[in-house]
Amino acid sequence: MAERCDVAVLGAGVAGLTAAALLAAEGLEVVLLEAHSQSGGCAGTFLRGPYTFDVGATQVAGFEPGGIHHRLMVHFGLPLPEATPLDPGCSVWLAGEAEPIQLWRDPQRWATERRRQFPGSERFWGLCAQLHRSSWAFAGRDPVLPPRSPWDWRQLLAALDPGVVASGLFTAATVADLLQLSGCGADGRLRRFLDLQLRLYSQEPAAGTAALYGATVLAMAQAPLGLWHLQGSMQALSSVLEQALRQGGGALRLRHRVQRLTPQGGGWLVQGQGPAQRPFALEAQQLVCSLPPQALPELLADGLPRSYGNRLESFPDPSGALVFYGAVDRQRLPPLAGLHAQLEWNDPGSLFVSISAEGDGRAPAGQATVIASVFTPARPWFGLEEAAYQRRKQQAMAGIEAGLQQLLGLSPADYRHRELATPRGFAGWTGRPFGFVGGLGQHPSRFGPFGLASRTPLPGLWLCGDAVHPGEGTAGVSLSAFTACRQLREAQGAPLRLRGGETLAAAAGSG
Repeated sequence: MAERCDVAVLGAGVAGLTAAALLAAEGLEVVLLEAHSQSGGCAGTFLRGPYTFDVGATQVAGFEPGGIHHRLMVHFGLPLPEATPLDPGCSVWLAGEAEPIQLWRDPQRWATERRRQFPGSERFWGLCAQLHRSSWAFAGRDPVLPPRSPWDWRQLLAALDPGVVASGLFTAATVADLLQLSGCGADGRLRRFLDLQLRLYSQEPAAGTAALYGATVLAMAQAPLGLWHLQGSMQALSSVLEQALRQGGGALRLRHRVQRLTPQGGGWLVQGQGPAQRPFALEAQQLVCSLPPQALPELLADGLPRSYGNRLESFPDPSGALVFYGAVDRQRLPPLAGLHAQLEWNDPGSLFVSISAEGDGRAPAGQATVIASVFTPARPWFGLEEAAYQRRKQQAMAGIEAGLQQLLGLSPADYRHRELATPRGFAGWTGRPFGFVGGLGQHPSRFGPFGLASRTPLPGLWLCGDAVHPGEGTAGVSLSAFTACRQLREAQGAPLRLRGGETLAAAAGSG
């Protein structure tokens, strides 16, 4: 006989943990199913001897007062994990240049930096700032995008104001369009900088990133927002969300891989394999899925509506990732090396580099972890014969090490530890199809009102995660989980509101 619960949540990454904790706090009986032996997903960690490595995500947003993680912890009555704001948020090194572009936390210092780095670009930055203010005020009113029901539409319309309506004229525009409108379309150096930054957060260059999304991403490193470095590891965020889940009476089931979802009797039957390959079955009235939507056709089989399946198939593949994990003596690093950097690099691609801070729990005293990641097409890494796979892996590792030598002066002999993860490794770690590490990409055709909705055409099935508005990143996926939970509770006639969780935008407006 199958176990029963009110809500089954699939996937214990940050999105799934957030959704499960929110619904458990509502008094619902929640079971969170995770295929791996720990929570966290792409924001998890692993150990190698004395070193703690962040698997994928290495920085967080939403910790500022009014940010989504701050709001959630106020709601749960739990402290935020210990974290320090990043300043600079990132050091961006363009190819062939001797000094970086520093994304300072202080808005005035950043304005001075960009005037020095990109003379004549202030019209572009001014347009971005205007769109960011409007978009941030809109987001702070908790709209539902894209709307799929009368209730969704009411939330969306209540969030509109004249500024938001005006910025809506840019819904179909890209960041490259903003460059042209501001007279900066010919600034090749600015374009290279924007392509680097936007690919990191939207998986698209300036020509493919929605203007409204890009304008906000380009302001994320500055106060009163900001990027944060967690003490201990990225797992600290997952751990506090696990605590919130337990506090609400919810259950986390690790090593439970979901293999089939079947609608039945107004609810859902969830089937799969648990520890020691034992089959399990769980009956749930509601289902929240934080897995990539590319997993749904296999999980639902004949239960997937054809039109919905066709839409899922129409989306382009998300990216895969190559991630280098290394450890060095701290004295081998340049004295002014920050914690995060981007390097414009050709082979295997531009690098995003994260270095542990002294005393942050990731490496012994006097040592540091060095993580370098690069996006890569995921599918070509599968189906290779083992010898070909190993050759390709070694070539990628050599290319990344060459980039780190250029950026940090590290030679292969400097590493106490080094290894490389490919999309194959991420597929095994996260269970994601082909090891996809991001969402659908924030192209105008897939952003906001044109994106994938958390409300699906199947009753009782809700989506959250990096493929759902507002996109990837720890703050984005937590916001998507909050939206899905609001919709679920509204359908049950019990509106969900965060206790004492006023948004930053709302606080600014009331001040």
